[in-house]
Amino acid sequence: MTGKQRAPRNRTLFLSDDDRQRYSRRLYHVQSAVLLEDFLDRTIHQDVFTVLPCLPSGVFDLIVADPPYNLTKSFNGNTFKQTDLDHYETWLDSWLSWMPRLLKPAGSIYVCGDWRSSPAIHRVLLRYFKVRNRISWEREKGRGAKNNWKNNTEDIWFATASEHYVFNINDVKLKRRVIAPYTDRGVPKDWENTSQGRYRVTHPSNLWTDLTVPFWSMAENTDHPTQKPEKLLAKIILASSNANDVVFDPFLGSGTTSVVAKKLGRRYVGVEIDEEFCCLAERRLELAEETPSIQGYTDGVFWERNTLADQRLGRTSHHVSSGEQRTLFDKVKTAK
Repeated sequence: MTGKQRAPRNRTLFLSDDDRQRYSRRLYHVQSAVLLEDFLDRTIHQDVFTVLPCLPSGVFDLIVADPPYNLTKSFNGNTFKQTDLDHYETWLDSWLSWMPRLLKPAGSIYVCGDWRSSPAIHRVLLRYFKVRNRISWEREKGRGAKNNWKNNTEDIWFATASEHYVFNINDVKLKRRVIAPYTDRGVPKDWENTSQGRYRVTHPSNLWTDLTVPFWSMAENTDHPTQKPEKLLAKIILASSNANDVVFDPFLGSGTTSVVAKKLGRRYVGVEIDEEFCCLAERRLELAEETPSIQGYTDGVFWERNTLADQRLGRTSHHVSSGEQRTLFDKVKTAK
C-alpha cells in the first residue's frame, strides 16, 4: 500500500513498515473461551469463525456487521467469490446464527448489504431477530451503466433481539436547509434563521442521503475497498446504544465501527482476518485520541450533505469539536 503514488493533498491513511510492526503487537488473538474484560476495546486479528465459539454470551449491546456482499471482490488479497443466493444465505446463516447468543436481551443488530444480498440478509435475520426496518443510504458516487440503472444505494437491515430495545431518536436528528421558509404571522414555522442560513432539525427516516463515501481528501479515508463513512456508523451507534455500551463488529475492516464507538463514548470489539486492516484500525483508534470529532456531525445533530462550509470545500470538520463527543470520550477513558 505504501508503494502507491499519491497526490500532495491526498490525506488517505496508510502504514509504514514501522507502523505495521508496532500496531501488530497490539492485536488480540483468541485461543479458548474468554471473558469480556480480556478483549474489551481490542482488535481481534483472526477468522471470525474461529472467534465466535470462544466469546461469552450476552455481552454486546449493539452488533454492526458489514460482511462481504455477494460479489466477487478482493480484500487486500483475500477474495470473496459471488455465488447463488441460496449459497450466500447459507454463508450468512453460518455466522449470523451466533449473534443471538452474543447479544444482550435489549440489544440491536445492523447488517449491511446491497440489492443482490438484501433478500438473503432479510430471510436470515427473520430466523433469529425481530426485523425493524431496512435503511437505504445513497453512496453519492458510483459507476454508470449503459444498460441498467446506476447502482447508487446500499441497504442496512435493522433488527432487535426483543420488543424492548434502545432507540435514541433525539440523538440522530438531521439538520436540513429550508427551501420554503414558511412563517406564521412572521414567526418561522419549525425552522430557525441562523448565521449559517435557514435550517430545520427533522426526525431521521430510513432513507439516508446526507452521507459521503470516504475519498482521498478526507482524513478518515483508507485503502479499504468498501470502507463505510464514520458518519454512517455514528447514526447507528447513537441511535441504538448508550454511553459505555459495548459495540461489536465481526467484519471490522479498517476499523470504522470501533473508531466511531470510541469517539462517541462507547466500548468496542472488532474482528478482522486481514492484518493490514487490523493495523489500520489501531492507527485510526490512536488518532481518535487526538481528534474525536466526526465529519458532518456537530453540536449534537447531523448536517445535510454539503451544507457545512468545510464539506463544500472537501475538508474534514476536525476543528469543529462537539462538546458532547469530547465528554463521552473522556468518560470512557476515565472508566477504563
